[in-house]
Amino acid sequence: MMLRIYMTISNRDSFVFIVTPEEAGERLDKYVVAKFPDISRTRVQKMTGEGYIKVDGAAAKAGLRLESGNNVAVTLPPPEPSALEPENIPLSILYEDEDVLVLDKPAGLTVHPAPGHPEHTLVNAMLGHLSRLPDSGDSLRPGIVHRLDKDTSGVMLVAKNETAHANLTDQFKSRTVKKIYRVLVKGRLSPEKGIIEASIGRDPHNRQRMAVVGESRGREARTDYSVIEYPGDYSLLEITLRTGRTHQIRVHFEAIGYPVAGDSVYGVKSPFLDRQFVHAYRLGFRLPSTGEFVEFTAPLPADLEKALREIRLK
Repeated sequence: MMLRIYMTISNRDSFVFIVTPEEAGERLDKYVVAKFPDISRTRVQKMTGEGYIKVDGAAAKAGLRLESGNNVAVTLPPPEPSALEPENIPLSILYEDEDVLVLDKPAGLTVHPAPGHPEHTLVNAMLGHLSRLPDSGDSLRPGIVHRLDKDTSGVMLVAKNETAHANLTDQFKSRTVKKIYRVLVKGRLSPEKGIIEASIGRDPHNRQRMAVVGESRGREARTDYSVIEYPGDYSLLEITLRTGRTHQIRVHFEAIGYPVAGDSVYGVKSPFLDRQFVHAYRLGFRLPSTGEFVEFTAPLPADLEKALREIRLK
């Protein structure tokens, strides 16, 4: 049985895991990556070398083979200082008040700076619009309470102050936020309604991808779907995410044999699309100021509408 303890030490998130008999023999770096799918193996190895990861209270090498009963303590390092610059990037705003901003994110816009994308992101655009975003504990993600993949379009929510950020973060953690997507997959999906429940973690064969993995190596993930229509040899779906794992929709539908159209990583390329057909169609949450539940919808963008028309006419 795995024991997980959460606590905060000097404003850093610290976690303690007990290695199970089934996990014995695993390399330390691979073990930690399985517990934190959003952290790359390279970063974990760096954290190990800097003393952020210890085994039975002592420093350890990334390649250490773990034994049953080992105590693995992981302290997430503080974010590195950043020099985010405001940029004049147009935003399609659906709603704005003193606490939140709801926008229709275009495909091709990365949400926050990361290796390979140091600028021209949604965060840079937000700074150009607001001049200041709240301290969220990560200098590269101020105001960000959830994210969409670079090539995913649709409704996205940003906090404008620290109080709103904490409130919205709690709503996402408690899974009270409604997240509905429109997605096109290859093949005629049957049954027309269903639930996919499969844990997601780093692909053990390709660290740049996520995959359906065993419960001990990933995090629980649930995707509800219903078929809207069958255009050609495709299925247009309405999807409700009950959890919010990295690449969840794309990974789940690849796993059941109905890959996302236009997705070059998990899905299948399509002559009708230049990017993955994944659109965050509707988002519902409670306003931090009043507690009122509100919903916002972003219609399918022109490129996805065009692809559907062409598929229907084929």
